[in-house]
Amino acid sequence: MDGTATLTLTPLSPHTGVEVTGLDLRRDVTEPVRAALRQAFRDHAVLVVREQALSPAEMLAAVRIFGDVFPQHNPRFALPDCPEIHYISNQDRFPDGRPYIPGEGYHTDHSNAAEPPKATVLHAVKLPDRGGDTQFVNMALAYERLDPALRDRIEGLRAVHVYQSSHSARKLMGLSETARAKVPDQVVHPIVRTHPETGRRALYINPIRIEAIEGMAEDAALALLDELLAHATRPEFEYRHRWRAGDLVMWDNRCLLHKANGDYPMDQERYLYRVMLKGGRVG
Repeated sequence: MDGTATLTLTPLSPHTGVEVTGLDLRRDVTEPVRAALRQAFRDHAVLVVREQALSPAEMLAAVRIFGDVFPQHNPRFALPDCPEIHYISNQDRFPDGRPYIPGEGYHTDHSNAAEPPKATVLHAVKLPDRGGDTQFVNMALAYERLDPALRDRIEGLRAVHVYQSSHSARKLMGLSETARAKVPDQVVHPIVRTHPETGRRALYINPIRIEAIEGMAEDAALALLDELLAHATRPEFEYRHRWRAGDLVMWDNRCLLHKANGDYPMDQERYLYRVMLKGGRVG
């Protein structure tokens, strides 16, 4: 048997997300199952594999089904025994004592890299009793449903991405000098990108990273980005993931924005493993 007979794929919304059951990623995954998973990811952009119980090393082995590991930018969150895996926790604090809630505000991961990660994977280790959903918006669908005049207006525009935009309401945890030296001061990406596997065009914006749009005055650039974000985050483009214990969730940074919700009791721990997968140049 090739293993596909036990695999069940169930769409989670009309446009984004698919649930995978009948799979144990700790075991050898046959090539037909790998192919089915890769195709499901291309088709649905969010892959939700239920009821996993992976150690960091097992998670690392599992995600290699989909590609090579991308080195995340802030090594302070790396697991000592498996540094390619980082953790996400609501127990961290900024130097001034304020709680640090990773993933707040819509964004796409590490867009300040010359070749940003194609995918991010989270594995739920500890969850609060309620809250902490992750919201995804489909930027390909949002692009397709833009007003044609606005679509023409943004054609060919390029945005400057930095580690943390001076315009961002969300503040990131700072980088050490060593880590900062490995991150470009800035990179430039098109505002509309073409997915290298599906061929679909999608908006590629990031309120946390975009510092400017080439050739535009600051006020005009910020107004345009606000207009695009307001359009893209409409409910019709959203899949909202409600976490269950053991979920492994992988999403496509090339055609989605996502955000985490800090609406859970902060005296309850929320702890997940995170790994990213290498992508290519944005085109």
